[in-house]
Amino acid sequence: MSAELTLGAEEELHLIDLDSGRLSAKAPRLLPKLPADRFGAELQRTTIETNTPVVRTLDDLRRVIVDLRSELRAAIAPAGVTIAAAGTAPRSEYADFELTSGGRYGRMQEQYRMLVDEQLICGLQVHVGVSDRDLAVQIAQRVAPALPVLLALSASSPFWNGQDTGYSSFRSIIWQRWPSAGSFGRVRDAAEYDAMLDDLIASGVIADKKMAYFDVRPSSHAPTLELRVCDATPIVDDAVLIAGLFRAAVRKAEKTVEAGAEWRPRSEPLHRAAMWQAARGGLTGELLGLGQHPERLPAETAVRQLVSRLRPELEELGDWGTVSELVEDTLARGNSTDRQRTAYAERGELDDVVASVVKDTTGTPSGSAEQPTVTLPSYRVRAGDEAVGPGARPRPAFRDLAVFFRGWDAETTIDRCAARDAWTREHEVGFVVDGGVQAFGCDLVPRTVSAYEWSQLAAGLGQRARAIELFLRDAYGPRRIVADGAMDESQFVGADGWDPAATRLPEDAVRASVMGFDLVRNEFGGWRVLEDNVRSPSGVAYGIALRELMDEVVPDAPRPEHLLDPHGVVDRLRDTLRANATAVTGEPEPVIALVSDGPAAGAWFEHRRLADGAGLRLLAGSDLDVRDGRVVDARTGAVLHGLYLRIDRDVSALRAEHAPDLGARILDVAAAGGVHLANAPGNALVDDKAMYVTVPDLIWYYLDEKPLLDSVPTYRTSIEGERLSVLDRVGELVTKPVDGEGGRDVLIGPTASAPEVAERRRAIAAEPDRWVGQEVVQLSSHPTIGPAGLDPRHVDLRAFVYVTGTGPDDAHLADVALTRVAPEGSMVVNSSRGGGAKDTWITGTTGER
Repeated sequence: MSAELTLGAEEELHLIDLDSGRLSAKAPRLLPKLPADRFGAELQRTTIETNTPVVRTLDDLRRVIVDLRSELRAAIAPAGVTIAAAGTAPRSEYADFELTSGGRYGRMQEQYRMLVDEQLICGLQVHVGVSDRDLAVQIAQRVAPALPVLLALSASSPFWNGQDTGYSSFRSIIWQRWPSAGSFGRVRDAAEYDAMLDDLIASGVIADKKMAYFDVRPSSHAPTLELRVCDATPIVDDAVLIAGLFRAAVRKAEKTVEAGAEWRPRSEPLHRAAMWQAARGGLTGELLGLGQHPERLPAETAVRQLVSRLRPELEELGDWGTVSELVEDTLARGNSTDRQRTAYAERGELDDVVASVVKDTTGTPSGSAEQPTVTLPSYRVRAGDEAVGPGARPRPAFRDLAVFFRGWDAETTIDRCAARDAWTREHEVGFVVDGGVQAFGCDLVPRTVSAYEWSQLAAGLGQRARAIELFLRDAYGPRRIVADGAMDESQFVGADGWDPAATRLPEDAVRASVMGFDLVRNEFGGWRVLEDNVRSPSGVAYGIALRELMDEVVPDAPRPEHLLDPHGVVDRLRDTLRANATAVTGEPEPVIALVSDGPAAGAWFEHRRLADGAGLRLLAGSDLDVRDGRVVDARTGAVLHGLYLRIDRDVSALRAEHAPDLGARILDVAAAGGVHLANAPGNALVDDKAMYVTVPDLIWYYLDEKPLLDSVPTYRTSIEGERLSVLDRVGELVTKPVDGEGGRDVLIGPTASAPEVAERRRAIAAEPDRWVGQEVVQLSSHPTIGPAGLDPRHVDLRAFVYVTGTGPDDAHLADVALTRVAPEGSMVVNSSRGGGAKDTWITGTTGER
């Protein structure tokens, strides 16, 4: 071998104040007490760099990294400081940057300004001995396809400036802003490489050869090839794994150079795209395969592909056993980004993330000594699974439940499922579909939503509900939004769901007392609103029933602390309806009726359950009458002050033998303030899938606030430019009718057949106003139980907000939610499409019930 293939590493380590968890700028005070050959300064005062001696084996590299970390920890502990090896310190903010003194660093800050001030980042550099610089330059170009995998394995910087960036390695995004970062392109030999550096220096863009911040570069001061793309890794073994893979990639490239093999590099734009993709998704998304042309692979598959490709070199170097073991460990526990996000999800506290990173940095070479031992070996782990993480390890909130359900054998599962089915039959829980009762499919594995997540949803959905309520009042009233030029009248007048009769209702009456919102989680655990349900959202009573079923059938399942009781929603419903009826009619003790289509109604179970629980009169439309300007119960003559409308048609369409014009007469009473209609006619305007696109704008206009919850990117095919884009991408998008419900006519492009895609294109082109397109959101998954054990299914969440006005305290998220579960192989969760449901365990804070 002409290459030396020795190993060395430089680790940049954040200094963390032990009391505050924030960055500490004590490096200049601490470094004089440390050996200069092993520890050095960096651009920022909050970082110390360690430099290992040259070693030949991965075991020796592990040992010297551990020794350097231990030595540094001991030296800085008296100053109240510890270390964190991560691409970004979780609690770092722009204001934390303090420049290390020195003319070179001062010049850099003067020249690069904000680019220097944001360098609160730490990386891992790996050196492999390559004594021939011509060979080193050629190898540096040939190892490029392996770099995205190495970056994904190292990713440890999801948090920046106090928030989740959505990236696994945001450090690499910041780093790539340097003008000399990335690939140095194609050069023939060391002389051409040096000439290129001289030109860069002569341009004035960089000051010296040390600023050649390329992904891989020949060292300017040592006979090595240096890998620079990786985040600092809290767990030492992750650094050792990366070093082993990089050395094997160097050896493989060396052999191709020696053999004179033809080399066809990827294009520079494709290489940049592959690196960005690795920074974005880490080990939870996709990576490009090793071929010259794109092959999108699950990250785990791409990692295994690289290891397999490098096996001959790993065996030659004596590293195969170590690397094959380490890669399985890393894939099992995930990279640091995965663990940081898991720590944050528990309470939404960055302090927890800091503690997790410090614990991994200062723990054993394989991580903190307290690794969870529970695994679900047969579980098919998916990226974005809420309950089970890498290596089939249950996430903390699911760990006790995993142990519980892992103890079920097939016989136990069958018995419990039989008891479940008997319970739902006994309590007549189901949906009416095509005139028959469809059984209520219920999975027995509950889904947990943390107190932190629920508080975030309460704020975001409350904001969304207030903006929608303000819009409905405005659209059917003064239309200030049109006068101010924020929306064109044609966007809502005459749109699907528009009801001219709604313009007659009192301007200050609450129009949407109950709103439902369908939410999904993305691959990083963030919530997005998928649909708004304002006309007549259903599901509350099913959420209550699920809890009662669990209490009866699985009473021994371990409950979390501060589990909220969904039964309180009936009191919330009653109080909301009464408050809104009182505000309209002035009646201090209003009588409220739930108006239903009766046993033929799809949610007849819910109508009965809510009316009984909230003390509402359960009436059909034919049970109503108008006498002396008041709406009354035709059977008793009792005056009704509020009508909770759960009918499948507009109130104006109500007819009765004793009153053929019943609907029109009820509207007359409502217009005069004699009865409150909840939910009001015309609310279906907001259920229009095309109107969904405008809700963020409504929040900005009516509340002057930034939307707290994201929507799914949606395209209106009624607009020519967006229609052309949708028609071109039907096979990549979800397309659905603007008035669709229950999953009707939803086409998920990536899973559709070619004829289905072609037919949808024809339908959109023929009636563009009827459709919208949405980007595909990979719904998160959650375990379900069957005789074969636990298996993942896609899930969404329907949450309910009760509205009594438009102020900040007038929208309340109920302590109940309906988790809907898709059938195997599907992302459609609606019950009419074979979907089921599961109990949603919402946890509160101390003192809540």
